[in-house]
Formats: sequence, C-alpha cells, structure tokens
Amino acid sequence: MRVIAGKARRLPLKTTAGQDTRPTTDRIKETLFNILQNDIYGVRFLDVFSGSGGIGIEALSRGAAKAYFIENSRAAADCIRDNLAFTRLAQDAVVLQCDALTAFARLEGQEPFGIIFMDPPYRKGLERSSLEYFASHRPSFVSPDTQIIIEAALDTDFSYTDALGFETARVKTYKTNRHVFLRQR
Repeated sequence: MRVIAGKARRLPLKTTAGQDTRPTTDRIKETLFNILQNDIYGVRFLDVFSGSGGIGIEALSRGAAKAYFIENSRAAADCIRDNLAFTRLAQDAVVLQCDALTAFARLEGQEPFGIIFMDPPYRKGLERSSLEYFASHRPSFVSPDTQIIIEAALDTDFSYTDALGFETARVKTYKTNRHVFLRQR
C-alpha cells in the first residue's frame, strides 16, 4: 500500500498485522480520488473506521486542509500515527482512538467536514448506526454540503437511507465492493 499522488506520492504505508483491517487497494483508492479530485483541496476530511489511515493520508497528500481519523483499535491507531509521521503529514491530522459514535460526540460543535469517508467492517451494520446518529443528532460537523462516502460489500443494504434523510448522489461498483456517495437532504 502506498500514497498515490500529491506531497507524499509513492511513499509506502504500513498496515496492521492480521485480518482486523482490510486496506482499500491502490486501484480502488485511485479511482475514488479521481472522482474526488475537484473536491479535495482545502477540505476538512473525516476518515471513519480508518484502519491504517490510507484514505485520510491520501486526502492530506492531495491538499486536504485537515484530516481526522477515527479508529477503535489501538494497533491500527498506532499504525496511523506512524504513517502520518513517515509521510510528514501529522501536523494536519487528528487521530481519535475510540469507537465511531464516541468520536462523533467528541466532534460535536466543530465546523462541517467537506468529506466523510467510512470503511467499516463489512456486514456489521456500522455504516447504518453512523448514518442513524447523523440523522437523529444532526451534528454540527455534517451539513447538506458534506459528501458522505461509504465503502461497503456489494450486498450491503442501503434501502433505509432515504428514510433517514439522505439521498444517493452516486454509486461506484467494483468487483468485490462499492462506494456509495450520500448527502443529507
């Protein structure tokens, strides 16, 4: 795994040992950032279920103003910190080592993120609980202009999002997974 473009281009990133994280492949990451290329510069970026931090680090490398990383695993959070130090992007990053809902409560009162990227463990419903939190709490850090992107297994059900007040702006499907782009109505 490596940083694809920007200030930290071509630098390799560490990943955690074992099967606890599932890093986004370089090819899928490149496709995602080709879609986001006009939206990334100067944006506040939130990487939820960060794993080794590859997506948020790519956003910083490509010009995001600030990136927040939410990761519950201590080993993965340490890996993110190591990757941020190695890429020299740590000064523009905040790592929150806790579960997503706790992190959301801590972020309350902050200005909106331009992009929220979520890559939760597949088939555990964590994307749904995150969206339900956004719908019920209407946190300050999510606005109608915030792009919410969820990486999910192909069979993940998103039929409930309309009832929660989200509209699907785009879906990009790959061989084994997909990115679902949502916005609050």
